[in-house]
Amino acid sequence: MTRRDTHDTEMSDLSASVITRACELEPRLGEGLRIELHDFATEVQRGEALVVVVATSSLHRGVLDPYLQRVAQGHVGVVLVGAFPEAFLEQLPPIAIVAHVLDMASVDPFFLAIANALERVELRVASERRAKWLSRYRYELNELIEISRVISQERDLDRLLGLILEKSRFITGSDAGSIYVVDHSLGSQQKRLRFKLSQNDSVDFASKEFVIPMTTRSIAGAAAVMKRAINIPDVYDLVDATGLRDTIRTDSSDAISLLPPSGETPLFTFDPSFDIKVGYRTRSMIAVPLISAEDEVIGVIQLINRKRDPGAKLRPESVEHDVLAYDQRSEDLLGTLSAQAGIALENALLYDEIRKIFDGFVRASVQAIEQRDPTTSGHSLRVSVLSVALAEAVDRTRSGAYEQTQFTKRELKELEYASLLHDFGKIGVREEVLIKAKKLYPHQLDSMRQRFAYAALQLEAKFLEHKIEALRGGATAAELQLMDADVAIKKAELRSALQFIESANEPTVLKEGDFSRINELGGLCYTDHCGHAQPLLTQDDIVCLQVTKGSLNDREIDEIRSHVVHTRNFLKQIPWGKNFVNIPEIAGAHHEKLNGKGYPDGRRAEEIPAASKIMSIADIYDALTARDRPYKKAMPIDRAISILGFEVKDGHVDGELLRIFIESECWKRVDGLT
Repeated sequence: MTRRDTHDTEMSDLSASVITRACELEPRLGEGLRIELHDFATEVQRGEALVVVVATSSLHRGVLDPYLQRVAQGHVGVVLVGAFPEAFLEQLPPIAIVAHVLDMASVDPFFLAIANALERVELRVASERRAKWLSRYRYELNELIEISRVISQERDLDRLLGLILEKSRFITGSDAGSIYVVDHSLGSQQKRLRFKLSQNDSVDFASKEFVIPMTTRSIAGAAAVMKRAINIPDVYDLVDATGLRDTIRTDSSDAISLLPPSGETPLFTFDPSFDIKVGYRTRSMIAVPLISAEDEVIGVIQLINRKRDPGAKLRPESVEHDVLAYDQRSEDLLGTLSAQAGIALENALLYDEIRKIFDGFVRASVQAIEQRDPTTSGHSLRVSVLSVALAEAVDRTRSGAYEQTQFTKRELKELEYASLLHDFGKIGVREEVLIKAKKLYPHQLDSMRQRFAYAALQLEAKFLEHKIEALRGGATAAELQLMDADVAIKKAELRSALQFIESANEPTVLKEGDFSRINELGGLCYTDHCGHAQPLLTQDDIVCLQVTKGSLNDREIDEIRSHVVHTRNFLKQIPWGKNFVNIPEIAGAHHEKLNGKGYPDGRRAEEIPAASKIMSIADIYDALTARDRPYKKAMPIDRAISILGFEVKDGHVDGELLRIFIESECWKRVDGLT
């Protein structure tokens, strides 16, 4: 028992009685009892429980005033001695702990009053402590549940890493931190840790990715290799050779020494160069491995400087006071979060790997298709870049018909894939049609030239026969000259016809008078080796040569147009999942026109997806400006834009989208692309 007597005023008889009784009751009230005497009041304390003993006759002196707030909260008990103070008790809240005895004559009533009050205060303090603990537990549990929900929904690897680091710092009150991901690029036997990002509340600095060996020479590496949390109260103890003897706690269940005997190199070290460079002071640090469902380390969280005040910014000179070591609670919370984060990171890494595989498959498929038509190589990539650029420009527009239209990241990726695959259906089109540069196929032109050559030889042979007969018949020189002139004219006519056909074979606009000329030539015949008359131009030749514009006849145009149906049908066979379910629809409608005259379904404006309207503009623009088409010259940008303007007037493409395309200069995105 400890006592402190005050002599400023005469001790009351009550105080003397309390001392006497307390001495008698100490064995019964328990060890660690403290009694402290004040004027007209006596404090009896056991542990965290405090009881004040006062005489009811001294209440008017304000003896309890210093205690009233805590009494009202139930944190301090009161034992009243004397007449029952009904008026005073009515002023106290029901929560107040108050006991009453009439006098000090008997020990037992006084003991019961003191013991009961101490016990009730102890229960109240313990109850509130449990309530606070439970409240904090619920808060932390809710935070962990919310954090788990957020990180489990994130699939973007970079954003997920940022979230994991941000939430780890939040629940531990850390000023800074970094996150690493295991790098397997050198093979499973040479694992490295790739630094991905850092966060710091107190200083700003630029950082970039780098790799470090996954060994115990670094703190993060040691956490990864040992699969344990490493908790260091002050990292500068690792720099100071005299401080290398300390044991560093590595998890909540045991502690192992990571430091060798005196004079030997430590298992890991701390490099203070970063602190020196940016004017920072690292003190406490904890590194926790992120472990996958297969019990493999896939990353490390490294947190720095647990702050006394989580909202404060640290200054180097205040670190000693403002930074705390990571306690057991911090370790437990971080351990729980890291377990959830490890699974989320594993899922994100797998998702990223699958995305890269899928992306590679799409691009390889496009490359394979374009190899069938080298003249359009790069077209699909350029259309995808132009389409995404226009969709992003639509997102930024704040006026017009598309001011409310927004494309999510998922929808942009969906448009990108649909654009890359929009011509995939060319796999169902004959290769000779895809690469047809002139009106006649090369084999058609060769066959026709052979017929003309045969006709010329036949003409020459017949002329020689007639000339020999004429000589035998005594023809004059003048008659022979007339025969020579006649055959020369016929040969010239054949050569002229062939030249005209070769000129008409070019994919230019056919003049109106040339139709009849081709029909006339279609009537020319020669005699084959069997003696049968054969046309110099087949019906297919005539149909092809009478194409008014370009190189394809109507049947071939229909075959080319069928690629859209093939594209849609092929893409429908792929299980895109809910994220990219619209790809077949978007790709299959990029040749539809607003006025309903497009193909394959003749949809009108309101029936065409906005993404398909965007792709239509990109597709037409690239077809006009492409420099890799052997059958036409690339148009300058202003000419291509002018033609797109006519497409708007004809009701083929969306004028508002073309306006956005022009204002945002989307074509700059494809500069340098092949």
